[in-house]
Amino acid sequence: MSHVAVAAIGVSKSYSRREALCNVDLIAHRGEVHGLLGPNGAGKTTLLRVLLGLVRRDAGSVQLLGRDLDSAAGALPDGISGLIDVPAFYPYMSARENLGVLARLDGIKRAAQRAAVDASLERAGLVAHADTKVAGFSAGMRQRLGLASALLRSPQLLLLDEPTGSLDPAGARDVRTLARQLAREGAAVVLSSHDMAEVEELCSTLTIVDQGRVIFCGTVDELRKRAPPAPHSLRTSDDRTARAMALHSPGIRVMPSANGGLEVSADVAALDAFVIALGRAGIAIRRLERPPRSLESLFFDLTTPRDLDATNLAEMAS
Repeated sequence: MSHVAVAAIGVSKSYSRREALCNVDLIAHRGEVHGLLGPNGAGKTTLLRVLLGLVRRDAGSVQLLGRDLDSAAGALPDGISGLIDVPAFYPYMSARENLGVLARLDGIKRAAQRAAVDASLERAGLVAHADTKVAGFSAGMRQRLGLASALLRSPQLLLLDEPTGSLDPAGARDVRTLARQLAREGAAVVLSSHDMAEVEELCSTLTIVDQGRVIFCGTVDELRKRAPPAPHSLRTSDDRTARAMALHSPGIRVMPSANGGLEVSADVAALDAFVIALGRAGIAIRRLERPPRSLESLFFDLTTPRDLDATNLAEMAS
């Protein structure tokens, strides 16, 4: 059995004159949580809609769990589900009743419907509210119910669009735990998120899109290797004099740090010479370190072209 759960190649989609997706590739494997990142309007939701068969693509091919999406004759293959946008339910029915309707519509056998509904409610953390009418649900509870509806199919591929956006910290933690569990059980989870800490914690691989185009795909470590190095963090016994000395030190650029102290950009040789010069001037080095680049800063480097020259951006996207 192939380990590839999603193989979307060359996917393009336009609305009138607006190009939402242009030649997008996305590969996700069983047993992993794959992050789909990008600024608002980048095309993430459109891509997930294409993968779920909710939007017809203009070009490209899509295989899900080894099956061509088009061969499903308008229906998703078994074992695939997703949660896109804000879930909608019958407000006058309970959570259990809503899921029962969905189970029948999805063709789950009558004898198995109750067990499927109960299992989904439990995994989504809604057992205590199973018989409460949805009209009284908060936004977070509706989000949990949407997740429960996606779990009805016992998915081997789960597509989630901003699944923790309406949840409190405890609910978001539960969703992250569930995503990990599904991946450990062999499923593939494709997760769109704006929470960089969440993505860094959960995802083993990433696809970043901007203006409908893929600008990065790979692991978090690979992303860090492609990014410019972070400046060194420097604290001295006399930061003001250190800044003045930097003006006359070749290859050194020093800026005040938002967290106090200084940020120093330089190659190794220039930095060594600067540190030696500070010592000769009687200025003590109290801290000199290069903090790791956060995923958030790397994301902004890639999706904010004005902060990068064209050569660097092309290198990162290659």
